[in-house]
Amino acid sequence: MSIADDESITSDELQRLKVLNLFEEQAYQTGYQFIAGLDEVGRGPIAGPVVAGAVILPRGFTLVGVDDSKKLTGKKREILAREIKRRALTWSVGYVYPPCLDQINILNATRRAMTLAVSHLHIKPDYLLIDALKLDDISIEQGSIIKGDSRSISIACASIIAKVERDEAMREMDSIFPGYNFSQHKGYATREHLEKLFARGPCAIHRQSFEPVKSILAGGKNEQQPGLFDQDDIECFNPGRAGAESK
Repeated sequence: MSIADDESITSDELQRLKVLNLFEEQAYQTGYQFIAGLDEVGRGPIAGPVVAGAVILPRGFTLVGVDDSKKLTGKKREILAREIKRRALTWSVGYVYPPCLDQINILNATRRAMTLAVSHLHIKPDYLLIDALKLDDISIEQGSIIKGDSRSISIACASIIAKVERDEAMREMDSIFPGYNFSQHKGYATREHLEKLFARGPCAIHRQSFEPVKSILAGGKNEQQPGLFDQDDIECFNPGRAGAESK
């Protein structure tokens, strides 16, 4: 569906969505056919994975309310994510968990998650729109957009998918590592999380290279379960999950 086809969109929202489509339309007019937007979530938490979303949308895609995932409520993100997944040509997510994240640092882990997300798409993109990064290990033409999640509809949709998928992953981690309430704070350094961290010590999905986890471990307090994440492969636990099949 093109922007002009949706009669429910207000004039202001119509204009905003047209602006959000400018980077994609420029790429189409250059000759690219399958443009993937990429974004990540979870660079700041002290526990859990960094997650990247990738999505290829139909040309002229519109969806009322799509924006940078950080500007949306959890309920709104989930509603939008379902619709994006339903209407996308293909979507995927890539994960990098500790200790892999600690071994290669957060920036490289972010790039790795993005590479995984691209590799799981069911349609190979010929152009990538990425929020503020370049992927040197992918031989696909790329455009890096500062604050891309609020300037490109593909990147915004990727950010929404990534956020919803990461939140779900942290709810799953809450059942595997009870006592930290990961389902509530999603690994961010809230007061509640820090209190539980200092009381119990870190578990296997805490980021050992991040403070205060690093200092707590140096003091000898550790609740990690030996052998859970001991693979040599840096992709480690749940490295990537494909989304909808190509349509």
